[in-house]
Amino acid sequence: MPRFPAVLVVVIAAFTSIDAMARDWPGFRGPSGNGITDEADAPLEWSATKNIKWKVALPRSGNGSPIVSNARVFVTSAEDTDGKQRSLYCFDRKTGKQHWVKTVEFGKKMITHPTNPYCGTTPVANGERVVVWHNSAGLYCYDFEGHELWSRDLGEFRHIWGYGTSPVIYNDKVMLNSGPGERIFMTAISLEDGKTIWQTDEPHKGDGSKREDGKWMGSWSTPVIAEVGGKDQVICTMPKRVVAYDPNNGSVIWSCDGIRGEMGSQGDLAYSSPVIVGDICVAIGGYSGPAIGVRLGGSGNVTEANRLWRVGRNPQSIGSGVAIDGYLYRPNARPGTIECLNPKTGEVVWSDRGAGAVNWGSIVYAAGRCYVTNQKGATVVFAPNPESCKILAKNELGEGSNATPAISDGEIFVRTFEHLYCISE
Repeated sequence: MPRFPAVLVVVIAAFTSIDAMARDWPGFRGPSGNGITDEADAPLEWSATKNIKWKVALPRSGNGSPIVSNARVFVTSAEDTDGKQRSLYCFDRKTGKQHWVKTVEFGKKMITHPTNPYCGTTPVANGERVVVWHNSAGLYCYDFEGHELWSRDLGEFRHIWGYGTSPVIYNDKVMLNSGPGERIFMTAISLEDGKTIWQTDEPHKGDGSKREDGKWMGSWSTPVIAEVGGKDQVICTMPKRVVAYDPNNGSVIWSCDGIRGEMGSQGDLAYSSPVIVGDICVAIGGYSGPAIGVRLGGSGNVTEANRLWRVGRNPQSIGSGVAIDGYLYRPNARPGTIECLNPKTGEVVWSDRGAGAVNWGSIVYAAGRCYVTNQKGATVVFAPNPESCKILAKNELGEGSNATPAISDGEIFVRTFEHLYCISE
């Protein structure tokens, strides 16, 4: 067993101020991109008629999650079944009144899967600007009044299952895992003017279609920002490996192999974001793929030196987990379970079917409780405890959902296939 030097690891917020962090949920999986907020209050119970502050209808179903920034709620939606009109909606967080909608016209019908409608990404904001990725239709930045500040055409991305990775704001940069498809690359775009600061291509073989061996390839993983040994890193799960980039120039600091699917899996796939648990990064492959635990630190290919464990086949994992008190709590799409994982060994401490349905949404944490919304639109609330799973509430809205809740100022915002809800006790 190799010995590792002590490395300080901190998952950092990449948005505005500490005060804004406490009030807002400005991007995918919250203020630090890890599903955790320091909110002391959050609703425990609700239903379609109980504790609903407001709800608004959305034009189409979608898997993108809402965000909350500077008294506004943003969410994406397609306007048509062909994805030729892709929109960003802005609502007033207090009333649900629509401030504005910005629709991008795209002339081609791009392939996707029925379970992943167009506009499946989550926008990101910093209190003044909001950025949304419409995949082949482009990357767009607006001010909070809905004025377009810049846009970028990053090319076409084709994959049989569509797209879903979300942008992340880091200081003055927009970080984006661009793909899936024939081209996969991590890029940093200037938040000020939309110009490319750097781009790092991911070496791979495949174009997003089924290979000769019957397998697929792709990454839908949204990167996370972590401070490792006093320096920030952009960490993302790619189709075959986990990669840490220098946010200043895009150079690969380290990588770890082990995500590539093996016999019985559907290919080289990554759906969820990596989760930082102390000084360990846990990454999980998609569609019954492998999971690995990597000790953070080092440089180059750290597979031999830093990889602690690898489990070759796992339950279907789409949503991302959260790290609480040294344990990882993760949702599984099938068989619809919640699991507690020991990040040091990869051992499943417990597995519980309390969710009651397939989970595509990520787990989030607030007020000492974990929340996860399943495909039936029920949000399960449970206490994070490595001893056993204790379900505290199961809140049904009667509408399906693949999105992740946003928690801000004691309120929860839930996107279903039909509506956007604000829940407040």
